[in-house]
Amino acid sequence: MHGRSSPESSIPSATFVVPVEPPADAPDRTLDRIVENLGPHALHVITAGGRLSDKVREVVVHGPGEPLPPADAGILLLTGSPSTQAADTVHGAAAAGYRAVVVKAFGDDLARLAHAADKARIALLTTPDEMAWRHLDALISSSKEPALSDATDRFAAIGLGDLFALANAIATSVGGAITIEDPTGRVIAYSNLPHQEIDEIRRLGILGRQTPDRPTNYEEYQAVLRSESPVYFESPAPEYASRMAIAVRAGTEALGLIWVLTDRPPVVARAERVLVDAARATTLHLLRARGQRDPERARRTEALRLLLDGAVAPRSAAAQLGIKPDTPSVVLVIAPVGDDVEPILAASRIVDLVTLYCEAWHSSALCVTDSGLVYALLPTRTTDEPSPRLLKLADDLAATIQRSGHLDVLVGIGSCAAGLADVPESRAMADRVLAVLTGRASRGEPTPRVASVEQVRTEVVLRMVANQGAAVEGQLLGPVRAIREHDQQHGTEYAESLLTYLSSFGDAVRAAEALNIHENTMRYRIRRIETMFDLSLEDGDQILATWLQLRLLRLID
Repeated sequence: MHGRSSPESSIPSATFVVPVEPPADAPDRTLDRIVENLGPHALHVITAGGRLSDKVREVVVHGPGEPLPPADAGILLLTGSPSTQAADTVHGAAAAGYRAVVVKAFGDDLARLAHAADKARIALLTTPDEMAWRHLDALISSSKEPALSDATDRFAAIGLGDLFALANAIATSVGGAITIEDPTGRVIAYSNLPHQEIDEIRRLGILGRQTPDRPTNYEEYQAVLRSESPVYFESPAPEYASRMAIAVRAGTEALGLIWVLTDRPPVVARAERVLVDAARATTLHLLRARGQRDPERARRTEALRLLLDGAVAPRSAAAQLGIKPDTPSVVLVIAPVGDDVEPILAASRIVDLVTLYCEAWHSSALCVTDSGLVYALLPTRTTDEPSPRLLKLADDLAATIQRSGHLDVLVGIGSCAAGLADVPESRAMADRVLAVLTGRASRGEPTPRVASVEQVRTEVVLRMVANQGAAVEGQLLGPVRAIREHDQQHGTEYAESLLTYLSSFGDAVRAAEALNIHENTMRYRIRRIETMFDLSLEDGDQILATWLQLRLLRLID
């Protein structure tokens, strides 16, 4: 049980962090193994179609009206109401190489689809209506380990959403007292089995429904969130218990953490494996809890995730987001920064504040977290470049996060989208703007905390060229490669000098001032570079290519 740090805390802190070895590689995935691992709360078989023992590979999310891509032994997640799905969609999935189709019932009779699936010899499965397609995709894709039959059966018997019963079931299986927390340390549920002792840390956490402050809490959270397996924390003193924790994830998104006291009494011999299985079961419960808090917002959030990824048709997204397909909009990406920042944890801390700011901008604005970043979709009035009002909103948001959360962020503003079909491109441009800002910060250059694509378009374009391989080692011009190698071997600064000289359009005085050297020294270096590396600065094409590669290398090094 852990949380925020405080220098006033009188509770000792743990001193050892030992990641537990993950289990050995599992056998190839088959449909029946995936169904067994995830359990009936995630997947329910309507008809097997003779395919449950088949091996499966890729997972594809498919929206109504979209072309059906071919798949090699795939699982098709068919969004939308099953009443709108024609039988030929199921037949088409079987012909395209899919082994199973997953739908949400939404109270509809699935007999017609089941008959079509049987005829096409393809499995038909359902997932709960509140399960986000993106999360189901992540759960299936990460379902690689064999299930522990005793623990799996026990966890599957718990009613979905009954987190206290789940905590007791995990405590029974693992042998130690359990707490389930959200990523910020708020206690969501805990076990209360009489034979399992607790210590003062756990008692305070239960009473306050928030893990107590300790100096090492932040570092311990980072260790857990960065590990794919359980992490062990040795007891700092006899009166405090040792602990083990594992992150609960849906794909890359951290939903929470499970903590277990490991020595009051000692946990079972296979506690690590049981905890891994428990985390997988807890994922479904936390997703249900999130959806129950605000099911409409959860559905809109999932639609936005798919829209940002370009994985859903604009008209389908518009219906779920409650906005018109031709609504102009812009995407913002907010990134927590800092050497000691855990992005996933930080993003979960600020997403509510970002949402509050964005909904003040427009009632249909929506925010989501993804891999330690926060994305916001803001409807706008026009498709012109971001207005001063939008730039001020982003800057005020960054200032508020820094002031209230003591957390620095960078904000990238993407291109203006004429409609929802252009939102993935706006997101891509926002990511590129963020890459420019983080690149400048990593090089120690003056960096604004907010920028739009128009403000940094030149560097965005250069990075796009770099991503096409124009500055990879095998494509470097001979003189550029030779200059870099000479600088690395002899500690010279010929590459920087030449780039500065070319960027100054051959003005030795300006270049010398930029490098803080004498202009004669600058001219001497350029003559040496031409002689040593067989470089002609009279050839316009060679000058352009040399400058471009040196400039790109500065961006990506």
